[in-house]
Amino acid sequence: MTEIIPSPNIWRYPGVYEIENRSVDPDGVIEAAMRAIRPWDGLDVLDIGCGSGYHLPGFATAAASVVGVEPHPPLVQLARRRVASIDDDEARARIDVRAGTAQQLPVPSGSIDVVHARWAYFFGPGCEPGLAEIRRVLRRGGVAFVIDNDATRSTFGSWFRRWLPTYDPAAVEAFWARQGWSRRTLDIRWEMPTRADFEAVVRIEFSAEHADRILASHPGTSVDYAVNLFSYEAPKGLLRRGR
Repeated sequence: MTEIIPSPNIWRYPGVYEIENRSVDPDGVIEAAMRAIRPWDGLDVLDIGCGSGYHLPGFATAAASVVGVEPHPPLVQLARRRVASIDDDEARARIDVRAGTAQQLPVPSGSIDVVHARWAYFFGPGCEPGLAEIRRVLRRGGVAFVIDNDATRSTFGSWFRRWLPTYDPAAVEAFWARQGWSRRTLDIRWEMPTRADFEAVVRIEFSAEHADRILASHPGTSVDYAVNLFSYEAPKGLLRRGR
């Protein structure tokens, strides 16, 4: 059986995680950086670890088709309900939410132009089977994006390092380089509507002890946040099934 590592935040607190999704990167830095590498207008997109489907409608405004893959059944249902509630009939018809894992993607070989995984490949080493699946499903010249924390910079990065001192950012970055992925560093921010929202999100992201320390020392509703955008382009000359 394919191993599934539970997500301690969205699996247990999907409502609070929805607040976090709405509050991360309000300036659209991540999307602009991805589009600078490969726009997905008119292309087929795969969102791995799509959770409750937060990013699916946004992709569907421009993509030809969007497949969201999620291993946790309650989140699959939330994602499908989100898609069903989309007012735009054409955009809604372009999205398909499927139960599945990164290690065994329920997608044909050579059928995807753009892969997106946001905080779904958090620690790098150990995700090699999922990366092999990404290579399988990409078309010639297709591009994959993985968004991950940059624990070497920013206020949020310092919180992360104190919470998980065994995390080795240099080893993670070296792992992605060995796999043939490129890295671009981005500066974004959290911007919560209220202090109560900020506190709730901090408490699902960190242990109780660390959350208490963070909230006691950090006022307000926002924090600077550094991330890595890892990208991979499938060889243009590699034959794939599909188009």
